[in-house]
Amino acid sequence: MSVTRPGHLYPLFALLLPACDFGGVATPQDPQNLCGPSSAIVASVINGDTIVLDSGQKVRYLMVDTPEITQGKHDCYGEEARKYNEDLVLGQEVTLTYDEQCKDSYDRLLAYVEAPDGELNSLLVERGFACVLVIPPNGGEREAEFMSLELEARQKHAGLWGACAGEVTCD
Repeated sequence: MSVTRPGHLYPLFALLLPACDFGGVATPQDPQNLCGPSSAIVASVINGDTIVLDSGQKVRYLMVDTPEITQGKHDCYGEEARKYNEDLVLGQEVTLTYDEQCKDSYDRLLAYVEAPDGELNSLLVERGFACVLVIPPNGGEREAEFMSLELEARQKHAGLWGACAGEVTCD
């Protein structure tokens, strides 16, 4: 009679794990493998906080909310946010970093996006193109950092905080 120790099953489990469907939720071990690509080329820019990769996948930036310009909306500073985003990422190879939840209800990847000029998520807030938007379970570890960036932008009247007095719709 042979005895199989539990440790012998681990290699088989490790091979099967990437094929499992975790419902769009990353695991703490390695969210990169379960969410999406770690890098890609940006094929198009939808608005200030959403891009399309060369694979066709849409990516929504974590922790930010830019003024709306889609579905008939034309919020103050929305075009400026889209243009700023486009200038930094269109045609560029970007690095994607994921948090706990991989996708939103629109099947978009949720990520921090790093381009040659820096991380878009924090740059958008810091320069007044976006407000902070925390959607748990994502962002908990960086919420204070982003709130500080938004406060500075508000105090400096940067971007939408100066141009859209009384009209900011992303609060």
